[in-house]
Amino acid sequence: MTALELARLQFGITTLFHYIFVPMSIGLVAWVAYCQTRWYRTGDETYLRMTRFWGKLMLISLAIGVVTGIVQEFQFGMNWSQYSRYVGDVFGAPLAMEGLAAFFLESTFLGLWLFGWGRLSPKVHLATIWLLSIGTLLSAFFILAANSWMQHPVGYVLNETTGRAEMTSIWAVLTNSTLMWAFPHTILAAFTTGGMVVLGVSAWKILKTRRAGAAGAGGAGGAGGAGAGAIDAVWSRSAKLVLPLVLVAATITAFTGHFQGMLLEEQQPMKMAAAEAQFETEKPAAFSLFATGDLEHNPGHTNVNVRIPYALSFLATGSFTGEVKGINQIQAEEEAKYGPGEYAPVVAVTYWSFRAMVGAGSVMILVTFVGWLLARRRRLDRTTWFLRLALPAVLLPPIANMSGWIFTEMGRQPWVVYGLLRTDDANSPLVGQASLWITLVGYTLLYGVLAGVGGWIAAKEIRHGAERPADPRDEEPDGAPVRPDLALTY
Repeated sequence: MTALELARLQFGITTLFHYIFVPMSIGLVAWVAYCQTRWYRTGDETYLRMTRFWGKLMLISLAIGVVTGIVQEFQFGMNWSQYSRYVGDVFGAPLAMEGLAAFFLESTFLGLWLFGWGRLSPKVHLATIWLLSIGTLLSAFFILAANSWMQHPVGYVLNETTGRAEMTSIWAVLTNSTLMWAFPHTILAAFTTGGMVVLGVSAWKILKTRRAGAAGAGGAGGAGGAGAGAIDAVWSRSAKLVLPLVLVAATITAFTGHFQGMLLEEQQPMKMAAAEAQFETEKPAAFSLFATGDLEHNPGHTNVNVRIPYALSFLATGSFTGEVKGINQIQAEEEAKYGPGEYAPVVAVTYWSFRAMVGAGSVMILVTFVGWLLARRRRLDRTTWFLRLALPAVLLPPIANMSGWIFTEMGRQPWVVYGLLRTDDANSPLVGQASLWITLVGYTLLYGVLAGVGGWIAAKEIRHGAERPADPRDEEPDGAPVRPDLALTY
């Protein structure tokens, strides 16, 4: 492998691992804020226990996300120095805003929330978790602003003397049309990610309780039958409350993704043509359900292609007879504009990553819809097949998130900044293969250890469950009043 390929592989591996925890953190922070709000308003101990238990998983995901995110920014200077030199004046601004504003907002209010139990007033303490949630959203916004500029550069000029892109309008960067669809799509996907974690863990705890109850009933001569044993309200209530939230978030995520795809037809038509294995321009165009082709970067045609007539024209243009450009035509147009070269991404990767994203999202909507119906009919706790289905369904959001990132980044190739800077002109020329192999192996091992430790801690907390908290008066400062409905905390 060349140094460029190793640099791309390293960035891809570290980013995909990091991106497991970022959406999970955003979703879990919002869920914990929701639970604590319900506790503050009702004084119900179950909501307090929910807040404290899910807060532990939130802290684990935040910690791993922060540690792995630091590596991402270092790589821009280490492995992609030509990229940093070329677009640093523009790209650095949203990254600096994320680091100086959003990250410090997150860390400050995370500390206040974590150490403020029994020390801050209930209202102020509740505000800290919501401000933490706002901080995670701001971080995501600024990072997506930087990435959206790579997808659709705006608010800049090219300095002919220095050969660098220079910002002319931060407002244009922060109101990029690509960002306006990417942000809600990503945030809603994060809410579904955190929600599916809540559903999966709750389902596992309910199944475990039912198995223990059934075993106890069998040991006592079968009295009570299968499913005996009281299910902790933390798990049943978590599952019932999170299902409609995830269903709504996943459904709106699909709609925002649709409009994002329509925008890509205008801004990056090659990406969307590759996503459909659409080699020739068609009017009307059919949607590809399943296609195969030669194992080449750009095979130029498909061998098998199962399609739905008119569907792609409607999805891409809003009209059943709209024209959709093909890879071959777009290739000719871009050669005329940018010069000779291959301007199509790896078609198979773009095609199947797009389908993995859409497929995982669609299954999520179906699973949460069925679960919501069962919850409405008060059968959720007793429907074993659905509870078992909810366990592997936890993997659906990471599959959708990671395949969506692969589609977004790989589908933009050969550009690192669309229309401005090619990927093969962006890496560090003095970083050799040996250095890249050492850091690639090192990061992979380090991330494996982080995954193992984080997974072990999370599994331990899940097995431990949501215990009844102690009286907060043990933590209250002398003379501070204690509300009766707040008499339960660590």
